[in-house]
Amino acid sequence: MKKFEGMTDEALAILYVKGNNEAFDELLARTQSKLFTYIMFVVHDHDIADDIFQETFVKVITKLQNGQYTNSGKFQFWVTRIAHNAIMDWYRQQRSRHIMEPNAENDLQNLSSVSVLDTFRESELVNEQVLIDVKRIMEALPAPQREVVYMRFYQQLSFKEIAALTGVSINTSLGRMRYALINMRRMAKQYDIELALQA
Repeated sequence: MKKFEGMTDEALAILYVKGNNEAFDELLARTQSKLFTYIMFVVHDHDIADDIFQETFVKVITKLQNGQYTNSGKFQFWVTRIAHNAIMDWYRQQRSRHIMEPNAENDLQNLSSVSVLDTFRESELVNEQVLIDVKRIMEALPAPQREVVYMRFYQQLSFKEIAALTGVSINTSLGRMRYALINMRRMAKQYDIELALQA
């Protein structure tokens, strides 16, 4: 909405707490796409992601109305933390689902560099396939590893921020990334997949 243009998320949150429902609508509009993408990436199921997204925003509303948000300049971080907790709650409820912690190594610097793709069609096709293969391999990772890879390379968060968001130590975050990279390298080798983009 134009009337909220230039306002920070934090200012909108405070406005909502003071009774302005339109401010919350604006916050939701600003946040929903990025947050849903994050949830979907971790859980891999549209219906489950939708449920967790809705649960996250119910919790956001409740916490805002109960005065549990303080203007720290990190509203997006705060909301992502609530979403992470909702995801972990969902996983805890799925006792039948076995989540293992374990293995892959590769430099993922090229993960988000689609713009680097060569102008030659052959290279473009190879690079497109590499990115598809990388995404497929990432989706095969256990959820905690997939989450840390997503936060690091798609959201470009530091390991300190990842640790704070996921409620683990920095060493655990680094360990999950290490295992994710080892697993990705192992899967690439196992299926003879080339993970390097062509220049």
